[in-house]
Amino acid sequence: MTHGKGKKGGRGAGLRGGRGNAGLLKHKYMHMLKYMPDHFGKHGFKRPRSVVKRNRAINVGQLEERFPGKSDIDLGKEGFDKLLGSGIINSKMKIKVNSASEKAIGKIKDKGGKVILPEEKIEEIAEEQAGEVVNQSEEK
Repeated sequence: MTHGKGKKGGRGAGLRGGRGNAGLLKHKYMHMLKYMPDHFGKHGFKRPRSVVKRNRAINVGQLEERFPGKSDIDLGKEGFDKLLGSGIINSKMKIKVNSASEKAIGKIKDKGGKVILPEEKIEEIAEEQAGEVVNQSEEK
């Protein structure tokens, strides 16, 4: 009749020591220390929104879809930070961008186009690919 719990053992939550997290600082303290070691305190932090910056990238294959009929594109003004090399390009383009992958520069150069980068980025890439990248100051 009582399944071994006595007259009132099955009523409420008394037999298990309370519901939920009841008793964690009393009779369930050792259980908490062993199985929930990070239960108390603060953990980690959230970076301020002013510090977090997400770069917007665009692939070479998307240039003709996004900018049909254009051959001179300033990706900085269009809201993109980086040019990546995925996709196929079919026409000659002149692209001004803050940073670009080597693969993207190679694909645009193969079609006879140019990639214009800021001076800091040019120094990094110019060693490997001498005539492919044009300095902005030379352009003007």
